Amino acid sequence: ITMDKEKIQLKRIFGYCWGTSFLITNVIGAGIFVAPKGVLKYSCMNVGLSLCIWTVCALLSMMTTLCSAEIGITFPRSGAHYYFLKRCFSNLISFLNFWTSLFLGPGLAASQALLLAEYSIEPFYPSCSAPKLPKKCLALAVLWTVGILNSHGVKEVTWLQTASLVLKMAILGLISLSGVVLLVRGRKENVERFQNSFDTDFPEASEFIEAIFQGYFAFSGGGCFTYIAGELKKPRKTIPRCIFTALPLVTIIYLLVNISYLTVLTPREILSSDAVAITWTDRVIPSLTRVIPFGISASIFSNLLVNVLESSRVTYMAGQEGQLPLLFNMLNIHSSPFISVLVLVTMASIAIVSTNLTDLINYLYFVVFFPLPLVTMAISLCLVLVPLVKSPHMHYIYVCLFVLSGLLFYIPLIYLKLRLVWFEKMTCHLQLLFNICIPDVAEEQMSEVQTF
Repeated sequence: ITMDKEKIQLKRIFGYCWGTSFLITNVIGAGIFVAPKGVLKYSCMNVGLSLCIWTVCALLSMMTTLCSAEIGITFPRSGAHYYFLKRCFSNLISFLNFWTSLFLGPGLAASQALLLAEYSIEPFYPSCSAPKLPKKCLALAVLWTVGILNSHGVKEVTWLQTASLVLKMAILGLISLSGVVLLVRGRKENVERFQNSFDTDFPEASEFIEAIFQGYFAFSGGGCFTYIAGELKKPRKTIPRCIFTALPLVTIIYLLVNISYLTVLTPREILSSDAVAITWTDRVIPSLTRVIPFGISASIFSNLLVNVLESSRVTYMAGQEGQLPLLFNMLNIHSSPFISVLVLVTMASIAIVSTNLTDLINYLYFVVFFPLPLVTMAISLCLVLVPLVKSPHMHYIYVCLFVLSGLLFYIPLIYLKLRLVWFEKMTCHLQLLFNICIPDVAEEQMSEVQTF
């Protein structure tokens, strides 16, 4: 009889505490360090309105997160949103969604690695911009380190994610508390920005929407539970508890951080700053100016860790559902989808070498995930249509053509079920080389098969 601990499968080992930490890590990225500038800019430097916009963004984030949570609860398995599209719509819809995420995941990982490298290296080049080669070498080193950690199972990822989260929260806590202390002291230069804060001009409708986009970017990442629902204990209870703990906490931190920024810096100083957190530190605690970039790097590192974890689960699920070769449905001795992680890191490495951060962000901004309930779907449509209307570019057409190019693979390999004998032979050799195998079937999956 095979003992439970000997089974090779994705196990339900995460509970409420880790789930809450995981959600906070996903939501709090580099956005809170840079987005306040955009929100204030498109709010016409209206301090009161900018704080209201952050509150609106928090409510929108709660809506989209709950939409994703419903999918994770209904289909409690890894890559739940992919499985939802396949079950409720069709193989074609789920494949095109997966085809997009197959390249979106590595692109996001590449952009995070490059951004981390940029923040880590910049302090060593105070008087000039850092050269590209060291940035790309550091980005590649960090990316492959994250890939190795993910291939050794989730325990290594867990403690590193927790350490990064503690550092991230310490920095945001320092900024928040310092701002509150300065505000409570009641100095004129600190308080005057909040007196009659709504008296300045109000933005036009298009500018108001742009401000919401800027703030909403800092709250993105709430749909993460659809990726790891198959590894959560009692997901029906755990997911809602995590959401209603993490998002209110993040909202309070974001509001306090923005109040702290506005207490120390004038709106014009915020707009002229490329990194608001660093400018704030230089004004309040100059001795920590060099520490903040490394704190931001730690924040991005934790996001990179969970991004590789999440994206590899979707690829693994696609292999399990027969939309990718059998290799992608195999786990190593650490119960990690090794091939999925390897392919993702390799593709991200190619993106780092062949492109730059600006180009990656342009393409990633256009390719967004579409939740299905009406309000959140309208928000997602705005995220796509506003860039098209305000600044149309040919690369948006290229992205649409790229999504449809998935049909070139779907029709022969999945719809017509074309078999490649040579690839089946290669699968056996790769299975031996990487020491991977088809996972054991979980009891809940067996009961699901019997039900349907």
